[in-house]
Amino acid sequence: MKIAVTGATGQLGSQVIEQLKCRVSNENIVALVRNTEKAANLGVETREFDYSKPDHLSKALHGIDHLLLISGTEFGQRTTQHKNVIYAAKEAGVKWIVYTSLLHANTSHLNLATEHVETEEILTNSGLEFTILRNGWYSENYTASVPGAVGGGAFLGSAANGKISSAARVDYAEAAAIVLANETHKGKTYELAGDEFYTLSKLAEEISRQTGKDIPYNNLPEEDYTNILKNIGLPEGLALGLASWDVSASFGALFDDSRTLSSILGRPTTPIAESVKVALQ
Repeated sequence: MKIAVTGATGQLGSQVIEQLKCRVSNENIVALVRNTEKAANLGVETREFDYSKPDHLSKALHGIDHLLLISGTEFGQRTTQHKNVIYAAKEAGVKWIVYTSLLHANTSHLNLATEHVETEEILTNSGLEFTILRNGWYSENYTASVPGAVGGGAFLGSAANGKISSAARVDYAEAAAIVLANETHKGKTYELAGDEFYTLSKLAEEISRQTGKDIPYNNLPEEDYTNILKNIGLPEGLALGLASWDVSASFGALFDDSRTLSSILGRPTTPIAESVKVALQ
């Protein structure tokens, strides 16, 4: 049985590869990447794989039994790219696709949801066996801003008092590896999120506790937060996205209390306090 992981040099994909190594032999793991040179240190077979080059995808998937399709990063192009992969997988005889979707994609306020829903529909109609991992927010999406918050004296955002059920990226990676290695998960759709929720005010309190400094949370209007993000050098599209996603969080888009992720893991998800500690190292 060969298991392939797309985007295997990415932040999630590389961790999935490491988690799979704990469960199956290295010779049964295939890393699918745009640049095979960047994957040299993964210690598994690598194959060139570009979502936007459909003519080459089927060949790269030859002999693959289980495929983890990690959603692409090119917003606006992802539905087409994912369709390319799904069709190629069917042509190549892949037996099962596991797809990383978005938490509560079918009801989400997040503007990211549309392409995930479209991909889920393509999978449903493909005739292939599949499993959908609706991943919630990575804690790192917020803790990446911790050093800047400490330096600037405040944590900024537009999420108001929205409840955020994030988990560390490694939690989602481990769950994906567990699912890929066990066919009893076929046909399931899982809503995956952290065990405990926090607000950005609570996150700021945790940063303050760990640093011994007073780091308040400043909630800003979406436009103001967007402008600040652009002024510190973020591309306009990313700045608009981050601010928009925060506003969606204020309406509950990042909250889930099912504890499905920890059930799959067989352990609690990584607490936000631990992710803050890592960010401060």
